[in-house]
Amino acid sequence: MIKGSIGIIGLGKMGGNLALQAVEKGYKVVGYDKLPNKDLLENEGIILTSSLEELVQQLTSPRIILIYVPAGKVVDILLGQLSELVQSGDILVDGGNSYWGDSIARHDRLKEKGVYFVDCGTSGGMDGARHGACFMVGGDAKAIEHVGPVLQNLAVENGFLHAGEPGSGHYVKLVHNGIEFGMLQAIGEGMDLLSNYKDPLNIPEILRVWNHGSVIRSWLVELMEKIYKQEDGFETVPAYIEDTGEVNWLVNDAMRMEVPVPVITQSVMQLFASRDKEQIWAKAIAMMRHGFGGHPFGEHEGIKHERQFGKIENAESSRLYKTGQRE
Repeated sequence: MIKGSIGIIGLGKMGGNLALQAVEKGYKVVGYDKLPNKDLLENEGIILTSSLEELVQQLTSPRIILIYVPAGKVVDILLGQLSELVQSGDILVDGGNSYWGDSIARHDRLKEKGVYFVDCGTSGGMDGARHGACFMVGGDAKAIEHVGPVLQNLAVENGFLHAGEPGSGHYVKLVHNGIEFGMLQAIGEGMDLLSNYKDPLNIPEILRVWNHGSVIRSWLVELMEKIYKQEDGFETVPAYIEDTGEVNWLVNDAMRMEVPVPVITQSVMQLFASRDKEQIWAKAIAMMRHGFGGHPFGEHEGIKHERQFGKIENAESSRLYKTGQRE
């Protein structure tokens, strides 16, 4: 039994997996992507179109079109093109990580044409998109009446929320991503501490037991255990951390709202530090320390010894942990 039709623009990691899930749940899914994975998607019954015009023609009114493309100008371009093709009462849903302020402006522009815009924060990763995602949406109640049941059907149990007015869905998702960054940083620092213990520790087993009844049990800890085993430790993984920058927007928002977010802010700073191959800041500090105190450039065995044993009560603990220090 066909539940209805939905369009999905952007059939990558998130949009493609949502499309596959929707087909399995009885929806007619019409997709569009400049570079679709035809072998995967056509075999699963998704109707691939060659143009936005064709996609719109294949959908029944009120049309629901989910957009899963990177945040930025491309969203505005797509919305502009679609607004000329759809009809009054149709619903365009931005499921990417767009800035909430941009979403409010997009809602207002489309409302003038009688087209609904819904900002939909999507979480749960590729696995969530494939088997049940978490959706945080903002938009007019009338639009949610139509699109809400579809998103609830594609969500994990209790994984759908109408957060409020336009912009609120992407704002809630932005805060979610900030919390995520803080959690990632804390787990990463914990891994650093475990790796520097005086004796070798079975890190995968520690992660396994943490995820059974401990206060910090979580999907992130589960992923840490999985990838640590997969990569056989940290040696082959580059330290450079890439991201799309949305948590930077949250830090800017926090400064404007005068809301202190030290953990989230520091997690962004640490991410930046991971990319600093030249470390000009460290070289500059070394130069100034050399100037005012005659401190040497680079490592110095005598100073290292003083750092470890200069405080008497710490001498014994320094000796015990010496074997755990990085080379």
